Amino acid sequence: MKVLDLFAGAGGFSLGFKLAGFKIVAAVENFKPKAKTYTLNFPDVKVHVSDIKSLNPREFPSVDIIIGGPPCEPFTAINQKRKENPRDRLYKDPIGRLVLEFIRFVRELKPEIFIMENVPQIMELEDYLVKEFDRAGYSVEFNILNALDYGVPQIRRRVFISNIKIRPRKVKGPKKVWDVLSDIPPNLPNHEFWNPPSKIARRIPYLKWGEGAQGFGRFKNWIRLHPYRPSPTVRGSSRFVHPFEDRPLTVREQARLMGFPDNFVFLGGRNVQFDSVGEAVPPPLARAIGEAIKSKFL
Repeated sequence: MKVLDLFAGAGGFSLGFKLAGFKIVAAVENFKPKAKTYTLNFPDVKVHVSDIKSLNPREFPSVDIIIGGPPCEPFTAINQKRKENPRDRLYKDPIGRLVLEFIRFVRELKPEIFIMENVPQIMELEDYLVKEFDRAGYSVEFNILNALDYGVPQIRRRVFISNIKIRPRKVKGPKKVWDVLSDIPPNLPNHEFWNPPSKIARRIPYLKWGEGAQGFGRFKNWIRLHPYRPSPTVRGSSRFVHPFEDRPLTVREQARLMGFPDNFVFLGGRNVQFDSVGEAVPPPLARAIGEAIKSKFL
């Protein structure tokens, strides 16, 4: 089955489906540094480095599945500037309106299956999303999955909005941070040590497991990871402290928390690399979704 990846980022969603045996035929990613990462890791895929609003879906090849994760900032509760009215997050926020672009592609290309990933808080717009997908000719299911159940040592709940029920088989895999951080070779790509801001560096030696050098509650950052528990949710803005060493995690270590293989290389500056990792769909979760589709429909 042929797959189109919208808002592809670095390619976590694509990688999972590729590992599950699907053919990724095209991708859309507007941000050039992430598009370069995608192209490096998927050299056979046509990547459209364009604003999705300017693209005509009818110029794309016929596909069986559309996947993608529009930006979540307008919907997540962590965004203290999100619009108060949920309807406004979809129709008035220019970033939130990108969800409507995903739906436009679905309406025009009529895939057999679509899967749109986002934060669970997008379900506050459930009535509006149901209406918009209905206009596109589809009924929808809201499938909430936790990456921890699918081979990723991280508590990460996300909703996968689709025209099918998605019930992947749970996967045995790493459940604790130290399962993936204990054996990293020193010469891997994206594994360069780096110095945090001096204000943070002064606090790091005093952090206990689970404590953050910045913020509080759900807004904590620079958390020293507990080695024998799952990681908190990795986000683009997340910076974690090593469980035993007084330093931040490298990009490669953070990528391992997301289930990226060590041969997946991230390009761009360090902050872009961290964003590319944290904003992705964890590849093992994406693979489990792909395999669930294969078992049910192929």
